[in-house]
Amino acid sequence: MTLPQPIAFAPEGPQPLVGAIATGEAYPVAALGPLRRAVEAVQSIVLAPLALPAQSALSIASLAVQGHANVETLGGDRPTSLFCLTIAKSGERKSSCDEHFMKSLREHERQAHANQIDETASWENNLDLWKGDRDRILKDAKSSKGEKKTAAQADLDALGPEPQRPLAPDRTVSEPTFEGLTKLFMVGQPSLGIFSDEGGQFLAGNAMNRENRQKTLAALNDLWQGNPIRRTRGGDGHLALYGRRLAIHLMVQPIVALEFMADRKTTDTGFLPRFLICEPPSAIGTRFHARSRRDDKALLAFNDRLASILQTPMPVDDRIGGVSPRVLALAPNARALLIRFHDEVERAQGKDGDLADVSGYASKAAEQAARIAGVLTLWRDLEAQQVEALDMASAIELAQYYLSEVVRLINGVKVSAEIAKAEKLRTWLSDRWEHDDITASEVVQYGPTQLRETKAARAAIAILEEHGWLLRLDTGLIIRGSARKAAWRIARPRDVV
Repeated sequence: MTLPQPIAFAPEGPQPLVGAIATGEAYPVAALGPLRRAVEAVQSIVLAPLALPAQSALSIASLAVQGHANVETLGGDRPTSLFCLTIAKSGERKSSCDEHFMKSLREHERQAHANQIDETASWENNLDLWKGDRDRILKDAKSSKGEKKTAAQADLDALGPEPQRPLAPDRTVSEPTFEGLTKLFMVGQPSLGIFSDEGGQFLAGNAMNRENRQKTLAALNDLWQGNPIRRTRGGDGHLALYGRRLAIHLMVQPIVALEFMADRKTTDTGFLPRFLICEPPSAIGTRFHARSRRDDKALLAFNDRLASILQTPMPVDDRIGGVSPRVLALAPNARALLIRFHDEVERAQGKDGDLADVSGYASKAAEQAARIAGVLTLWRDLEAQQVEALDMASAIELAQYYLSEVVRLINGVKVSAEIAKAEKLRTWLSDRWEHDDITASEVVQYGPTQLRETKAARAAIAILEEHGWLLRLDTGLIIRGSARKAAWRIARPRDVV
């Protein structure tokens, strides 16, 4: 009888910090209605994940139409403004997607800047004439009494207010602070967009630093709702800007999105739940030139339509300087579809429901559907009076996709800020640290910026030790000329069995 031979012990290698997240659903491109052909045309050229050009097209369409009409929702009339957040790593061709869709927008801004030169010159002449007339009337009034003084007052009333300076023509900005955005709304267009293919620069910039984040989140939430911008400051007094509209599309890398989504303020304040969020699977490694195809007709049609909408004057209330949009009603059958969707989502938010953990996002899903339906309707017909069932059905399908993406991302361990910092430390140790061992003080002194503090460094080290990327050494070892109370050996690729 042959006895079984003992199995040689093989130590388990380092474990992944982030477990595999389930693959997301395919983007429902057919639900994009009048935007579909252009989205497919751009995807066929750049070969990026389909969700990237889809997000670009939706957000740019929203920017174009948001000043013209609000849309009826189950909770009241709301802007047709969309906030989009696209998560994709470097090299996914995020910029290329936006470039194709923004061609007419950039040309519109360029031409508007050229026109502004002549408009500003004309305004300066009119302002000089107005000031001259006003000075003459005031001079006459000072030396007059009785009826002549009353006549001077009538002349001032007839003269009217000071001529308004031409508005700044830009429609988009990339990294504004709240103060900068407010100033642009004061002197510029009442309908603006924050568009950035490096959205991390905005999320990590001055607008979102510790001092300004709460203020910025609250202000952007108000703009999404269509509320006025209100600002009270000691030097400037109180300011209220009505009728302003804002669309947003931020393209960010996964590690940036992870940290932002892990900040409870962004969810608890309702900021992130206002976004249509997706992280499509990477297309890198499959984008062979032979697969590239052009559909210039579809792209030309999109940009012609965009140019036509941008050239159509928005309904502006001259007294407040903001838009005064009409309301896009819901056709009865469209409203019935929205109610059914709302109730299904509400039921799923109950205890142990599929959406119980993402109620902040789910509670806005019906409104997101109505907004998307409004964008699709207005893109097709800027003078439309109501949303029909076809566009509402498409919008609900899109809203369901974005909700499924949120469930997938939130339920994944990607939303752990501690894991994100540990992953940064692991990458730094692998790519930049030349020694085979490390101490906590060295992490604080030389490591990634986010870990230049003892508590954060020790937390990241503990996670890497737990997952086998750092192996604790005996105390009292002499490392780089000093005895260490605690040190770790770094698990290199050769340590993985």
